[in-house]
Amino acid sequence: MKKENLLFYNEYEQFYEMAEKSIAFQKFCCDSFGQDFSQDGFSDIEQIDMILPYIPAKEDIHILDVGCGNGKMLGYLQKKTNAFIHGFDYSQKAISSARALFTQKADFNEGIIGEIEYPNNSFDIVVSMDTMYFSKNMSAFVGQIKRWLKPDGILFVGYQEGELVPRTFDEYTTELAVALKNNGMNFEARNITKQTYELLKKKRETAISHKAEFENEGHIQWFDMLMTQTSWAEESYQQFEKAMARYIYIARK
Repeated sequence: MKKENLLFYNEYEQFYEMAEKSIAFQKFCCDSFGQDFSQDGFSDIEQIDMILPYIPAKEDIHILDVGCGNGKMLGYLQKKTNAFIHGFDYSQKAISSARALFTQKADFNEGIIGEIEYPNNSFDIVVSMDTMYFSKNMSAFVGQIKRWLKPDGILFVGYQEGELVPRTFDEYTTELAVALKNNGMNFEARNITKQTYELLKKKRETAISHKAEFENEGHIQWFDMLMTQTSWAEESYQQFEKAMARYIYIARK
């Protein structure tokens, strides 16, 4: 499949070009999320730190990030655990940046969800923060991940409904939950919709505080993007919750 035909491909090429150069965006990420991982979503430092207890405290740990972007989140996990980090993303620009930033105990590849392959029993933990929706067949992709995981491996997912996928009743009725059940993976789920709404408001306020810096850099279009992304912050939580939901899933092979 031609990557140029995939969802948001061209936009992400431009996004990672901007993220590499824009001091305003780097400051925005630090102020909004507590750390600059070049986030285009809601993965703040509290959510990323939730991954750490599931990474085994032993030698020769291997972590895979699905849709790893420029690898900054993996770099953080590596610093905390000394793991060997693996990542793939369909963005050529993102992978070029990741390879330049992280050269030790690291493997980054261009790849498309559902098409890229890894050997069975390769990873202690597979992480997907706001990327599972890009799968054409989520149940089949979860089956791939299950094969990639070691026998005691963990799949950790940050998953949001209401934009790219429709809002369902709760965390046990999402497309991802159904895919996990179809593949016989036991899981626990946490509803973090309220925290996401609070983060949404923080993102909007922070973006506004950096507007002049975006403007001075010639990156006002990315400020405008942040305003569009955070428009729900102008609504009440009750309205937001009717349309949107965010969950953390921890699934075991």
